[in-house]
Amino acid sequence: MMSPFLTAFATADGFGKLIFLSLFALSIVSWVILVHKFLLLKKIEAGSMQFASFIKEQKENLFHLKEHHMPKTDTPHPFKSIYFSLKKKTQDFLAKNQYFQKSSNAPVYLSNTDVHAVQNDVSASIAKSCKELEKNLFILSTIVTLAPFLGLLGTVWGILVAFNELQGGASLGSSTALLGGLSTALTTTVLGLLIAIPALVGYNYLKNTIKHYSKEMEDFGSYLTSQVELQYRQVDLK
Repeated sequence: MMSPFLTAFATADGFGKLIFLSLFALSIVSWVILVHKFLLLKKIEAGSMQFASFIKEQKENLFHLKEHHMPKTDTPHPFKSIYFSLKKKTQDFLAKNQYFQKSSNAPVYLSNTDVHAVQNDVSASIAKSCKELEKNLFILSTIVTLAPFLGLLGTVWGILVAFNELQGGASLGSSTALLGGLSTALTTTVLGLLIAIPALVGYNYLKNTIKHYSKEMEDFGSYLTSQVELQYRQVDLK
């Protein structure tokens, strides 16, 4: 026995088939994005937690760590980008302050302005990472809106085809075009909802997961900047 969706597709007219194909394409795109983003975020979160634990264990040697010292992960994650961005910015400021320092043997510190610049750089790195994680999510929100409308278009078109056949003198049980129109009208509505509902649930889940992960990035960035202040900030003595 054929699936009701395949049966409706087979009996639809040309424009009805185009609506079905559009809905099938939206379904494929939706599930590809959902599965890809879900697996990617899981890998990123696992790698980030491992990296954060490693960094906290090495806090006394924080800015002497090299790439080969880091734990290996299959997927690049924002925590590593935040760390290396902050490390480079801190070392650049330390090199600048040492260059302008009168005594080359005196310890080098960061000014308040330098620390604020490092914090701003971390915030920019976090914002960039959030933007990358949210890439292509707008497609899901578009599908959530578009799929029911395409289903509604199929419904209206199918009813128009059915009425046109009735006006042409077809009986309710004898015209293939009439039955095809009714089948298109019912099936496209169901198909549009079956596409939109998982896309909506997945979109909200991914947005919430990214929001939670962005908070973890902010916490990690705050930890790194606090370590910079503890180790390199110049103490104001009054």
